[in-house]
Amino acid sequence: MRLLRGIRSKLVSSVARRHVAKRGIDLASFSFIPEPTKAPLQRVGLDPVPEMARIRSEEPLHRLDLPFDFTAYLVTGYEEGRQVLTARDTYSTDIRHLFSGDGPATSDDIGGLGFTDPPVHTRLRKIITPEFTMRRLARLEPMIEQIVDRSLDDLEAAGPHADLAKTFAFPIPFNTICALLGLDYEDTQAFSKLGSARFDATNGGAAAFGAVSEQREFLFDAVARQRKEPGPGLIGQIIRDEGDLISDRDLAGLADGVFTGGYETTAGMIALSTIMLSRDRAYADLVRSGNRETLDRVIEELLRYFSVVQVAFPRFAKQDMELFGTQVKAGDVLLVSLSTSNRDESSAGAGADAFDPLRIPTSGHLAFGHGIHRCIGAELARMELRIALPKLLRRFPDLHLSVPESELEFRQLSFVFGIESLPVTLA
Repeated sequence: MRLLRGIRSKLVSSVARRHVAKRGIDLASFSFIPEPTKAPLQRVGLDPVPEMARIRSEEPLHRLDLPFDFTAYLVTGYEEGRQVLTARDTYSTDIRHLFSGDGPATSDDIGGLGFTDPPVHTRLRKIITPEFTMRRLARLEPMIEQIVDRSLDDLEAAGPHADLAKTFAFPIPFNTICALLGLDYEDTQAFSKLGSARFDATNGGAAAFGAVSEQREFLFDAVARQRKEPGPGLIGQIIRDEGDLISDRDLAGLADGVFTGGYETTAGMIALSTIMLSRDRAYADLVRSGNRETLDRVIEELLRYFSVVQVAFPRFAKQDMELFGTQVKAGDVLLVSLSTSNRDESSAGAGADAFDPLRIPTSGHLAFGHGIHRCIGAELARMELRIALPKLLRRFPDLHLSVPESELEFRQLSFVFGIESLPVTLA
């Protein structure tokens, strides 16, 4: 931890650090989310609120009026968002200077790849990247096929009226990630209760970061046990490869990033994609019987359209600069709205607010982020969608929602957009 703290102290502006410390700001202590920050996390049905499109068209950099002693800006355009996410030396993603030493979460609880800067980030990502190449992931395909088939059996057993979110969408990525990491059964049961809580901003930082702390503690215990007897999964493999070169806390942070980044996001995508594909039989037919090229195009459009990770990891400016015509100071925060950036016609083409399964965008979407913090599990998520959606629609060709779409209850004020319950009729 001394190494991490040393790097943090170099990367975060000393002026900003003193300013924060003087005011005693602790994000984990807030029991509410400030009103001006709600819009990037809100939706009208499946779509970002209209205010986000207005902001994107009028202000490349929109200042948020926050009750903190630092300035925050919202980035909503595609090119602007891509520029900020790409600039590895201009910003820091380390947020630990905003946490006190006690309470629901401390600075030691916040870490992993998303909140770590180079060179520590570079070292840790290098350890885990080989496991997420397309070649390495190919070995998981038979296991994922089996998980999907079991989930389909469970869905049929629960039918003809069933909750697709709980019975199908959530078990697939959950069981995949647990098997990938090599977690014990007792660990998987504990994690299943904490997954969505850490992304829910409804009750502010206290509840969310409390869930972060508790879940990381579970993972820390799992790593400590496997340090003595390495398991067959990713945790055990890293212990065998790295030994004492990686600490339990760093390894728990990596495992935490894999688990949280690959569970709730993919579960949300499976459920939300089912809603969209049930709107039009032609959409479902493309997935059910289309070739690989067609299937991949539909999946990329689903990823762009939903952008379930609504806001990228916050970036802290490391120096004063002019950005998109605005003076930004060291310590200021930039929040890139991924959901709004992906609705920008400059990248997605005309009619970017509509779902078009045959869309050919002018450039790639930002659903997985961009730059050095781009989601390391992107290819795994694509693989799960590529297996789960066609199997679901082939097994239940007449599947449809059991209630009008307007009656569905989507997550509100969650950094990961999704739905907790999806009632469907199988035939």
